[in-house]
Amino acid sequence: MTFALTEPNYGSDASSLQTRAAKVEGGWIINGQKRWTANCTFADVFLLSARNSETNQVNGFIVKKGANGLRVTKIENKMALRIVQNGDITLTNVFVPDEDKLPGVNSFQDLVEPLSFARIMVAWVSIGVAMGVYDLCIRYVKERKQFKAPLAAYQLTQEKLVRMLGNIQAMFLVGWRLSKIHDSGKMTSGQASMGKAWITLRARETVSLGRELLGGNGIVTDFLVGKAFCDMEPIYSYEGTYEVNCLITRREITGISSFKPYLANASRL
Repeated sequence: MTFALTEPNYGSDASSLQTRAAKVEGGWIINGQKRWTANCTFADVFLLSARNSETNQVNGFIVKKGANGLRVTKIENKMALRIVQNGDITLTNVFVPDEDKLPGVNSFQDLVEPLSFARIMVAWVSIGVAMGVYDLCIRYVKERKQFKAPLAAYQLTQEKLVRMLGNIQAMFLVGWRLSKIHDSGKMTSGQASMGKAWITLRARETVSLGRELLGGNGIVTDFLVGKAFCDMEPIYSYEGTYEVNCLITRREITGISSFKPYLANASRL
């Protein structure tokens, strides 16, 4: 199963998606495109978002593998998260029966809760990546010698390790707290966004420090740190970029949305 939301022209601005669902006798006809859908090349079921032509609201639909008019292609030449087969989806007059329309998705607002939960999961993925890199680095700097001493004996190396461990401990506590709030049923989208943004930022810094500790060996896959370094980049960006998640949190804090630029007094030049 895979979830198809992002489109070629609508990534961060997902609520403006343009895939259309038109009502017909016995079901719906869907036309549009999706991009970056994870593992869609071998998924049997597609949970797909499309705009209802009658209400102009975003609805959810189940599209099954092999449906007439459904075309899936793998996105090639990825440098990171290569284990995930992201793909492009094209829907041309795809028929979806009425029973495959999701009754709980009647507007984009109904997707906010699952998207918030996904941000918690991405935050924990980041923590795991950072912990793995730290573990590898500890072993590496104890074994690797330069100037007749292990790298672990140098103060600059130790300072990086302290920063890495400090980040991991802080990330873990924020992730734990966020999970507790979610379990209580009181988590807001702003809290989820803040957690995802801050944790992935710290994880990105931690992995970068690990790459530095390995020097040239930090850019080859033999030591895995280089792979984690590449993988952390899309993790930092998907399920809401750092900037978009900050905007969601800021809106919750201030009550003022700044997603769209204010152009009333823009220069005519």
